[in-house]
Amino acid sequence: MTNDNGSVKPHTSRSKPHQHQTNDPTLLQSLEWRCIGPYRGGRVVAVAGDPTNSQVFYFGSTGGGVWKTTDGGIIWENVSDGYFKRASVGALAVSQSDPNVIYVGMGETTIRSNVSHGDGVYRSTDGGKTWAHLGLANTRNIAKVRIHPHDPDLAYVAALGHAHGPNAERGVFRTTDGGKSWDRVLFRSEKTGAIDLSMDPNNPRTLYAAFWEAQRKPYTLVGGGEECGLFKSTDGGDTWQEITRNPGLPTSMLGKIGVVVSPAQSGRVWAIIDAEDGAIFRSDDGGEHWQRLCEDRSIRARPWYYMHIIADPQDAETIWALDVQAWKSIDGGRTFFEVQIPHGDHHDLWIDPPDPQRMIEGNDGGACVSFSGGA
Repeated sequence: MTNDNGSVKPHTSRSKPHQHQTNDPTLLQSLEWRCIGPYRGGRVVAVAGDPTNSQVFYFGSTGGGVWKTTDGGIIWENVSDGYFKRASVGALAVSQSDPNVIYVGMGETTIRSNVSHGDGVYRSTDGGKTWAHLGLANTRNIAKVRIHPHDPDLAYVAALGHAHGPNAERGVFRTTDGGKSWDRVLFRSEKTGAIDLSMDPNNPRTLYAAFWEAQRKPYTLVGGGEECGLFKSTDGGDTWQEITRNPGLPTSMLGKIGVVVSPAQSGRVWAIIDAEDGAIFRSDDGGEHWQRLCEDRSIRARPWYYMHIIADPQDAETIWALDVQAWKSIDGGRTFFEVQIPHGDHHDLWIDPPDPQRMIEGNDGGACVSFSGGA
């Protein structure tokens, strides 16, 4: 307190005596805890390699941006700091026709309680030295980026959208001018987004998209519903046909879906489907008819967090499925065996098209490089 002249007056009021408080253990036991950060930055859900340089790989971290190695994985350097406004990467792709062109979709789609959202798409035209933001900021969480194998300016984005509620900027988007403009070419609803996207490299006008209805709550995740499904385009995304209930596919309510087309055999498509009658399914006629193959639930463990399937670029009988373990099939998806990788919880695998022995894999512990086909 002060006098009128500004000098300090002695404080004469007496403080109340300190009251001892006893903690009641039952009050603490009734509390429900949730993570509020800091979030883990080591989880990797997006990987890619340079198809012309065997020593160059990239990975995207869910909390640390984009990293690059030029010596086969011995030393890694962050190449996105100073350019990205957000650190969570959900998808990454390197152009086959021009490896200097890289697209990055921001925001992971492994929507845990500590999910970090992104701010759209970034593109580099100099191998990651510099980056430009291309928009789609309100997509928040991007699952896949696919680039036309002969045109680096033609690319597609599968956007899951907001994790915690409805929004309109989700679905499949296409650019024909290197990201200067985007068109939404496939939309389901404001509560359902695109979770996977596969392009036939032999006929890039053929695309397969998977949609997932999901919402993250503070303590739970609500996933699955009538709007989950599979779609196919044969005209580069101009029009789409729903193939969700084609003969051989599940008839029950669906959850998360992963889809991939074989680069080694056009028309051969696999889908890993979360459902009461879920399994790994295969079509050999472009999605018209399907066979129910592997029903092993260990390959579809914790489906909201995994459900990833990757096809070998040269062998039509070899595919990979990723969840807690990494699984490989050499009989077209009928049976799988586990492949040992230094860390568990697997989310992405890039296999070099001209050299399938060369690959990079992303998991909750980071990224792993192999020059021996994962052996």
